[in-house]
Amino acid sequence: MSNLMTVSSLNTKIKSLLEATFMHILVEGEVASVTYHTSGHLYFSIKDKESSIKCVMWRSSVAKMKFHIEKGMHIVIEGSVGVYTPRGEYQFYAVKIEPYGQGALALAFEQLKERLKAKGYFDTQQKKPIPKHIKKLVLVTAKESAALHDMLKIIEKRWPLIDVVIVDTLVQGDTAALQIARSLIYADSLSADVVIVGRGGGSVEDLWAFNEESVADAIFFMHTPIVSAVGHEVDVLISDFVADLRAPTPSAAIEMILPDVQEILYTLNEMMQRYSQIIEHTVQQKEQSLKHIEEMLLRSSPLRRLGESKHAFSRMEDEFKRVIKYKIESLETQLPIVQKSFYQNIIFTLHQKEQQLEHLMKKTEMSDPRSQCKKGWAQISVKGKSVQLVDLRENEHFILEDASVKVEAICLHKRMIEKQ
Repeated sequence: MSNLMTVSSLNTKIKSLLEATFMHILVEGEVASVTYHTSGHLYFSIKDKESSIKCVMWRSSVAKMKFHIEKGMHIVIEGSVGVYTPRGEYQFYAVKIEPYGQGALALAFEQLKERLKAKGYFDTQQKKPIPKHIKKLVLVTAKESAALHDMLKIIEKRWPLIDVVIVDTLVQGDTAALQIARSLIYADSLSADVVIVGRGGGSVEDLWAFNEESVADAIFFMHTPIVSAVGHEVDVLISDFVADLRAPTPSAAIEMILPDVQEILYTLNEMMQRYSQIIEHTVQQKEQSLKHIEEMLLRSSPLRRLGESKHAFSRMEDEFKRVIKYKIESLETQLPIVQKSFYQNIIFTLHQKEQQLEHLMKKTEMSDPRSQCKKGWAQISVKGKSVQLVDLRENEHFILEDASVKVEAICLHKRMIEKQ
C-alpha cells in the first residue's frame, strides 16, 4: 500500500510531468470549435482524424493576433500543455497561432478585405472625384520621413502655388493605426481639397498599420477626397482599396493630382500662338469683309442715293416745266374759242332756266290752296281738329278758316235743313 496516492497528488504529479514535458511545442490541426469570449480570452479546440484537444489563449496573446480563427481552418499553434488539477483536465495553452502553410498577416489581410468589401467600402459609387484645381492639400505622414521630403520637393517643382498642411503621425508600430485614424479625422476638418495619407516603402510588418480596420473606417467616412500612397508600386494595402484614389508611391500621388507648371506654361504658350494666329486670321477676314461692306455702302449710301434722286428730280422738274409751258401755250391759243363757247353756254343755260322758272311759277300759282278755294266756303275746326258743320253742338266754340281769314265763333243755335 506504499504506492497509495490521493487524487489531488496524482493530478499534481501529472500536471508537473505534462507541463515539464510539453513546453513550447508546436501542434497543428483543424479548428473544431471556437469562441471569442467577452473577456477577451479565446477558447477553441483542434482535431485530426482520430482525436481532439481543448485549447485556450489568454487575452494578452489574443490582442496580438492579426487574424481571426474560424471553424474548419487548418492552423499551427505554439504553446504548452497544462492541467487543471481540481477536475483533472488538461488543455493546450496557446501563445501564438499561425495559419497552416500561410502567413498570419496574409490571412488577416484577406479576412479584412472580404469583410470591408461586404460592407461596401470598396464600391466605386462611394468614391469621391479628385478635384482638377486644388488650392489646399493636406499630407498625413511622418513629419521627418523621406516620403514627406519627396512629396514637398515635387510640389515645389510642379505646382508651388498650392497651400500645403502637414499632419504629423506615426506610420508604423502597434499604435500607428490609431494615430493614423485620428490624424485622418483631423485632416478631414481642415476644409482641404484633397488629403494624401501614406509613407515610404518597408516590410509587410512596417506597412501593416494601413491594413488595420480603424484606418479603413476613418478613410471611408471622410468627406474630403483622399489618396492612399503607401510603400512602393508592388505594395497593395487595405487603405488603397478604401481610398478614392490609389497612388503607387507618395511621389506618384503628387504627380497624379497636381498639374505640372512647366507643362501648363508650355500649353499656354501653344494656346497663345494658336489664338494669335486665329485672331490674326480673323482680323484679316474682318478687314476684307469690312472693305467689301464699305464698297457696298458707297454704292448704296444715302448721300449717293440722295444725289441720284436730286438729279432725277431735277430732270423731272425740267420735264414738268416743259410740259406745263406747252400746255399753257396750247391753252392760250384755244382760250378765245373756249371763252366764246363758254359765253354761249351761259346764255343758253340762262334762257333754259328762265323758261323753267316761269313754268314753275305758273305751276305753283295753280297749286296754291288759296286759289283753289271756292268763294264763300271755309274750313271748320274744333280744338285743332277739322269737323263737319253737322257735328257742331250749340254753345260750342269753333274756328272758321279760308285761304286768307281765320274767325273764332260760337254756335248759338243749330237747325237741320230739310232737303227739297
